[in-house]
Amino acid sequence: MSEQHPGNAELRETVRRRYAAAAVQVAEGGSACCGPAAIEVDDNFGGALYAATERDELPAEAVAASLGCGNPTAVADLHEGERVLDLGSGGGIDVLLSARRVGPRGKAYGLDMTEEMLALALANQKKAGATNVEFLKGAIEAIPLPANTIDVVISNCVVNLSTDKPAVFAETYRVLVPGGRIGISDVVADDALTPEQRAERGDYVGCIAGALSFTEYRTGLRAAGFTDVEITPTHAVADGMHSAIVRAVKGDSAPTEAPRPTAASGCCS
Repeated sequence: MSEQHPGNAELRETVRRRYAAAAVQVAEGGSACCGPAAIEVDDNFGGALYAATERDELPAEAVAASLGCGNPTAVADLHEGERVLDLGSGGGIDVLLSARRVGPRGKAYGLDMTEEMLALALANQKKAGATNVEFLKGAIEAIPLPANTIDVVISNCVVNLSTDKPAVFAETYRVLVPGGRIGISDVVADDALTPEQRAERGDYVGCIAGALSFTEYRTGLRAAGFTDVEITPTHAVADGMHSAIVRAVKGDSAPTEAPRPTAASGCCS
């Protein structure tokens, strides 16, 4: 499962620009009467994939900024007191929902590389009055948290955007406690589709061209050390491409690493 594309840096910057522009669109697109306009996506992506009761309890800007392909908080089975990390947290919708589920004894972290999204997420945190939330700036391939400190890792249609998915899986495994788990929504391709055929169905920033196949996803997670890997498609997003729920568990015999320093808070770290 090689991820060494010659255009990795260019792809990463393209992704950053796209999501920076999305954050600015939401931040500047509100009006006194109607609130922010949702980012234009088709029915397979965005805030419409969340229950109305969930959307109603969050700042409108958090819902409007959603670009995901599912609702990972609905399948992550979060419990009171747990520590949750959202990879590619965007405007903060899944972090804020997670914070409500884990309660004041728990904590929800959001990790994003885009300054504009982090600024929007911090504003949404303030509007929501969430005190058990922390947003961090960084890459999902190099998570700025110590090893063995997170109970659950979630993500919403972001892993497919990475140009180094083995690093994402390895870092996810590292930060989870033994017995910790993942609950990820992502786009996954049929095994029969070649990378070229995936690219024909949509671009990289549109969450299509960079998607792994079902077998590639399972292989990558198992190579990182995960067990009990389950990938369940939920709805089609293109011909042979599916939004799917990805679950896996970190085994109890995980090696122990020396913790790295925890990042300072939020967008200024």
